Amino acid sequence: MACSFSVEDLAIIDLLHSLAPQVRVFAIDTGRLYEETYEVAEALLQKYQLQIDWYLPQTEALQKLEREKGLFSFRESLDNRHECCRIRKVEPLSRALKGHSGWITGQRRSQSTTRSALAGIEIDASHNNMVKINPLIDWSNEEVWEYATTHRLPVNRLHSQGYPSIGCAPCTRAIKPGEDVRAGRWWWENPEHKECGLHRP
Repeated sequence: MACSFSVEDLAIIDLLHSLAPQVRVFAIDTGRLYEETYEVAEALLQKYQLQIDWYLPQTEALQKLEREKGLFSFRESLDNRHECCRIRKVEPLSRALKGHSGWITGQRRSQSTTRSALAGIEIDASHNNMVKINPLIDWSNEEVWEYATTHRLPVNRLHSQGYPSIGCAPCTRAIKPGEDVRAGRWWWENPEHKECGLHRP
């Protein structure tokens, strides 16, 4: 189970806790997460006595990027942003998935245009054709939040401050009323580009 500590991921972890507690949970620490995200991780540890396997970027690759391109190169071009995501997210994901036959995500079709064609069970060609399970693909935003409220999940307090989707701090902002739920992610880019590479079509 890949956990980014989104409200969707919390719902899945709550379900797994009662249905399949043996499922391994991992998270990627990009080095730029919000403090509030770490608070959710700590709350999960307390609530479920959960073990989370953390994966971080490789130090040498990250140091090379920052030395050669600075700390904010990801805002200069789409290629630079993909490079940053590849180092901070995609490569650690490859290590996290190594040796496994499948993984679970909290993706939903209604989250964005890039996710509208999701299937509940997919073959992940990017990771040796392993099985990828998206159990909440048909859940609405309202259904996710009803579950979170009913089951008293330790949701990120940034959600109440206008952040429906939370990633790295420099790449995430609160959204305005009426905006798409992922409008605050990489807000300087077009909607069709708003993926980091973890979920390739």
